[in-house]
Amino acid sequence: MSQAIIELKGVGKSFRSADGTARSVLEGVDLRLVEGEIVALLGQSGSGKSTLLRIMAGLVGVDAGEVSYRRQPLYGPARGVSMVFQSFALFPWLTVQQNVELGLEARGMAPAERARRAEEAIGMIGLAGFEGALPRELSGGMRQRVGIARALVVEPEVLLMDEAFSSLDVLTGERLREDILDLWRGGAMPTKAILVVSHNIEEAVLMADRVLLFASDPGRVRFQLAVQLPRPRDPESAAVRMLVDEVYALMTAGAGRAGRPSAEPVRRSLAERLPEADIVRMEGLLEMLVDDTFGGRADLPRLAEVTELTDDELLPLVQAMSLLELTSVADADLHITRIGREYVAGSHVERQRIFGRQLLAHVPLVAHIRHSLDQEPTGELPEEPFLRLLSESLDAAEAERVMRTAIEWGRHGEVFEYDYRTGLIHLRGDDDVPPERASEE
Repeated sequence: MSQAIIELKGVGKSFRSADGTARSVLEGVDLRLVEGEIVALLGQSGSGKSTLLRIMAGLVGVDAGEVSYRRQPLYGPARGVSMVFQSFALFPWLTVQQNVELGLEARGMAPAERARRAEEAIGMIGLAGFEGALPRELSGGMRQRVGIARALVVEPEVLLMDEAFSSLDVLTGERLREDILDLWRGGAMPTKAILVVSHNIEEAVLMADRVLLFASDPGRVRFQLAVQLPRPRDPESAAVRMLVDEVYALMTAGAGRAGRPSAEPVRRSLAERLPEADIVRMEGLLEMLVDDTFGGRADLPRLAEVTELTDDELLPLVQAMSLLELTSVADADLHITRIGREYVAGSHVERQRIFGRQLLAHVPLVAHIRHSLDQEPTGELPEEPFLRLLSESLDAAEAERVMRTAIEWGRHGEVFEYDYRTGLIHLRGDDDVPPERASEE
């Protein structure tokens, strides 16, 4: 077995919310990053992937488990680890050369030597001639190249890339990814291992020797897939497409239970992390599923290609539709259900009725809000108690996002209304049907 540069054993990490409640972000994470490999980490937003990278870099401590670098316990920043961020993180008042030299300056390197090393890194990443430019004078792709040069100039053993290509347009991201792989294959990089956090399944398969799938609440590695294809890899080859399909299937496993009567029922919690799914996009996908192009079933990679949705956009929609039993997922294929067909065939009012019924049956938070409103004589309640409930399990930003999603869905399904001026959730004026009857109708 190759020697591990970084190893995590049973790592756990919790953060405390504003009210002092501990929230587990990572739990029981085991991970080995060995010499000579690129590893891709896929998972939902908010699953703890970025926290994991910061732990591996020694920037964040752990509450449980062990972190080692070259078999030695890691208690602080690891000198042999560099990170590349999604947001570029450049100092706007410094030139390209000065931005790249920062890490070397912090290590006390002499000016002449750090200038030489920075020029080499800038040239290696394809920015020779732009040493004197300011970040505002560069395109997004060029700014990210500066970030990568700054990470590589310290000659790290490990390069951690946190969504490094996701803020770029598709073509720029592909070109930068290919350039990184060319440097890796050619041995021009001093780096011995790379860990890439991504939302893009195809990107993970094209880059990585191993793909790790990360689960949420709390974050943990739930599956890993070896990619034993020679580089460079053709994105249109049958072998790559088969692996992309396999990862899609693993990512969507358990997304919906419709059509699977033998499956064990899933216990859903009030503070479940609802997918960030827009209703208009859900309806568009449902309508597309029943047209002649797909005939009720769509291969997810093909659906992403036809709709031009990124994996980060498509998978939450799939999760939401399957949660509401409008679709089901099997072997990376999205199937429309009987209820989904009824929804597509219905008028606007009928669609709202179906959506509301499915919400009350399958989204405990929405059902809890509706039940609380029915018990309240005035038929209205502030949103704060429900936000506090979510904050016991989610951080403040995620609790707010889940609440906004529940309100958007609840309003579309006419389960309740919301006053954006006062922050009050209330029953509709003509709504006196209790939720248990509403779910039966």
